[in-house]
Amino acid sequence: MTPERTAEVTEALRTYIVSNAELTRLDDDALELHIREALEHHVVGEYVSVSERVKIVQQVYGSIRGLGLLDSLLSDESVTEVMVNGPDAIFVERNGQVQQVPGSFESSRRLEDIIQRIVGTAGREVNQANPIVDTRLQDGSRVNVVLPPVALDGPTVTIRKFSRDPMTIRRLISYGSLTQEASDFLSTLVRSRYNVFISGGTGSGKTTFLNALSNFIGSDERVITIEDSAELQIDNVDNLVRLETRNANVAGAGEISMRQLIRSSLRMRPERIVVGEVRGAEALDMLQAMNTGHDGSLSTGHANSTRDMLSRLETMVLQASATLPLEAIRQQIASALDVVVHLSRLRDHSRRTMEIAEITGYRDGQIQLNTLYEFREDEASTFTHVSGTLVRTDNPMVNTDKLRLAGYQDEF
Repeated sequence: MTPERTAEVTEALRTYIVSNAELTRLDDDALELHIREALEHHVVGEYVSVSERVKIVQQVYGSIRGLGLLDSLLSDESVTEVMVNGPDAIFVERNGQVQQVPGSFESSRRLEDIIQRIVGTAGREVNQANPIVDTRLQDGSRVNVVLPPVALDGPTVTIRKFSRDPMTIRRLISYGSLTQEASDFLSTLVRSRYNVFISGGTGSGKTTFLNALSNFIGSDERVITIEDSAELQIDNVDNLVRLETRNANVAGAGEISMRQLIRSSLRMRPERIVVGEVRGAEALDMLQAMNTGHDGSLSTGHANSTRDMLSRLETMVLQASATLPLEAIRQQIASALDVVVHLSRLRDHSRRTMEIAEITGYRDGQIQLNTLYEFREDEASTFTHVSGTLVRTDNPMVNTDKLRLAGYQDEF
């Protein structure tokens, strides 16, 4: 069956179901069965493979009860990201490569209906007055929506799929993102309650890495997670509180910001605070929490390098309090953060840990960094394939006080 014929049959069945009020009131199983029977009658005498039949049924059912074309893409295990640039331009990421997929939504209105279904399920609102929203699917996949007139070519949806299996350090090692030695080192730091910050560009795997590090948190600790859209999968902690921000409603009321959640979390007797990602003024509250006895906290942020991340944190703090002297901000950062792990997505689309550096203090107007591990390419690298490994530098670790307090006596 040609793609054109598939689209024709799919639309014919959808129109038939939608136009029959009694069918739309069927429960989910009965509706799916009726779609299968209707398909058999519609294509009698034609050869339609089993996979094509399944796909048509999924698309028709999805357009009525699910997310339409998105359902088949989200169920595809090889797809890690879905990008919808209007009803006729749909792209996915597979194995680090972005490619356009055949198919389209019936119209912009149909795409907007699906968007409202996604947003409504998560208790969010999106409309012309509030055309941009971050939300999530029921499985935890992260969703960003932008509606016209802000999106000029029609409704735009970007979905970062949620891994069904929580990421572990062992899997990161198998992917080549980390070495066993570095993994053991980071495990020791987390258990010793060092404040660890993960930096990296878009799509470099920051949240994935944060999920993996969280596995080293003690199961008997009380942990508060704070996120814009809940993505973290911390399964090894029983005493866990998960908090999520909320956008303002149509009347402009009811917003719950990251800053409010961080401040509220301090009254929940947390032993560790995990902030999914800092983007703005909440950086000040996070740093203050780290500086007031909440050691072992974890967070992430967007940056192109470790040094750049520190500069970005300075800018974020200034958004919260423009009157703070730069020197005071840098001293606060140097005092709060212990270790920065920088990730990157390289030219062959692989995700690697590029640097692990400790912050050793503030001196001569600058935050001092001590690189402990760095990624080094070897002679096997080419323009299309990156070969190399994360190696230990010759620099000894300076801030070992928390290691000693945790009972570690070895040199690091």
